[in-house]
Amino acid sequence: MASRRASGIEYELVRSRKRKKTLSLQIKRDGTIVLLVPQRITREEADGFLADKEGWIRRKLKERANSPDPDRERKFLPGEEFLYLGEAYPLEIVGSDSRLPLTLLYGTFCLRCDEADRAPEVFAGWYKLQARRELAERVARYSARTNLVPTGITITSARSRYGSCSHADRLSFSWRILMAPYPVIDYVILHELAHIKEKNHSRRFWDFLETICPDWKKQRCWLKENGHLLRI
Repeated sequence: MASRRASGIEYELVRSRKRKKTLSLQIKRDGTIVLLVPQRITREEADGFLADKEGWIRRKLKERANSPDPDRERKFLPGEEFLYLGEAYPLEIVGSDSRLPLTLLYGTFCLRCDEADRAPEVFAGWYKLQARRELAERVARYSARTNLVPTGITITSARSRYGSCSHADRLSFSWRILMAPYPVIDYVILHELAHIKEKNHSRRFWDFLETICPDWKKQRCWLKENGHLLRI
């Protein structure tokens, strides 16, 4: 691994014999930029590729700088923002006369003051409830379109495995995926539905997924870049 600089951007160059033609960029959680290239690519070609992506890199670095710190402990204080369906909503602590422990009302998460001490559990319960409703509706919709019928749906608390499909065709989804935008949620759903037809990640699986979710690469990339934000 070699550290280089191109277009004023410092990056790490990683060569791989397994790569034949493709070059790809990664931005690590600490902001380090990694360029993965085939073994025979010249440094000039690598620099040129990075220069072409300069605008995208700077935009992503700016977005990350303005995003919540994934390593910062949540305080559940007024004004702190939480994601739902790809949008960030601020928290407000409200009086105990509110009927529900937590609601999303007029663009604000309203947490009842007498539930503030157990805010993490209240938020997790709220997301689970929304996940059961939202995911059931969307699974039913895409199941009808693809003629891929699961035997059931389970909502989990997995931190990074957003979906899975059992050998019995039962789908499981982490409630955390409800923090992502709808296109990403739909990709996860279609990915797991595709496993009803193809149980592994063979070439046939990806080819089939392409037919039912043409933008899967874009949504998968979003998850890789932003998965660390899907947290409470």
